[in-house]
Amino acid sequence: MSDINTFEDLDVWKAGCQLAVDVCVATNESKQFALRDQMQRSAISIPSNIAEGCERDSTPDFIKFLRYSKGSCGELRTQLYIAERVQKQLGQPIISGSREMISETRKISKMLQGLINALKRRLP
Repeated sequence: MSDINTFEDLDVWKAGCQLAVDVCVATNESKQFALRDQMQRSAISIPSNIAEGCERDSTPDFIKFLRYSKGSCGELRTQLYIAERVQKQLGQPIISGSREMISETRKISKMLQGLINALKRRLP
């Protein structure tokens, strides 16, 4: 952790940003407006909470916001599963890259948990 100067240095933040971009692009033309908007909000929340927590300049606050980010990963993964089922029932193709994005939420969630664990070990 000592070599991290800003949230932009964190691989998990970079991965979260890319996932948010992927979700926004993949859902851009979706007609399921409420689900699309919620998926985009959840995706954007992942790197945003990492950044906010890092900027708080307090390890307990950073951990709290990393947990929010991890929760957003779970939300997004659930929404991707729901979107797949909706598209299937409507007889439409699933969102492009859906399976890859689901996999990426799992990866990011594990990265977040690793960072949380590392930060917790630094607490008195």
